[in-house]
Amino acid sequence: MSKRLGPKDSELIAQYRNGSEAAFESLVDKYKSRVFTTIYMIVKDHGVAEDLLQDVFVKVVQTLNSDRYNEEGKFQPWLMRIAHNLAIDYFRKMKRYPSILMEDGSNLFNTLQFADENVEDLRVKEETHKLVRQLVDELPETQREVLIMRHFMDLSFQEIAEQTGVSINTALGRMRYALINMRKKMNQINFAYDKIFYPK
Repeated sequence: MSKRLGPKDSELIAQYRNGSEAAFESLVDKYKSRVFTTIYMIVKDHGVAEDLLQDVFVKVVQTLNSDRYNEEGKFQPWLMRIAHNLAIDYFRKMKRYPSILMEDGSNLFNTLQFADENVEDLRVKEETHKLVRQLVDELPETQREVLIMRHFMDLSFQEIAEQTGVSINTALGRMRYALINMRKKMNQINFAYDKIFYPK
């Protein structure tokens, strides 16, 4: 029977909540290399991974200090999920103009009527891309994750399946539903814009 090495995560968290900074430092020391590796595998940039590593533990501190932490006994998977999500968000923020292909093969931006090529106003185009980022953010988490990994990070479905721990068919299914949801939202928006610009 193996001996337990050091205090449990839950014990360290309790100690930190009682004012022990050393307890939190122990958690950081225990997981920082694993968190860094997880982030680096996604972003492939040492400097970016270092910055995001800091962001992960800042988010952990904020959550613990606000009493919103309720992952008792599941600190490690919760921590790794934060790392994964921040790395994914990095790509969403950095790659401002991704080419997102819809299920029929058309480019997402071409389906937005108010972003046609005859519109030269850069402000309007920026608003269009801002809207698309908003639509992506509104997707269910599993769908948003696959869409960002595919269209922002240029990962294959094999790579997406491996990184998210699902089958390729599940990854494909999530992408399909993500695009269907995006299409529905865009149709609603275009209908609204039609009523504004082309009243009957």
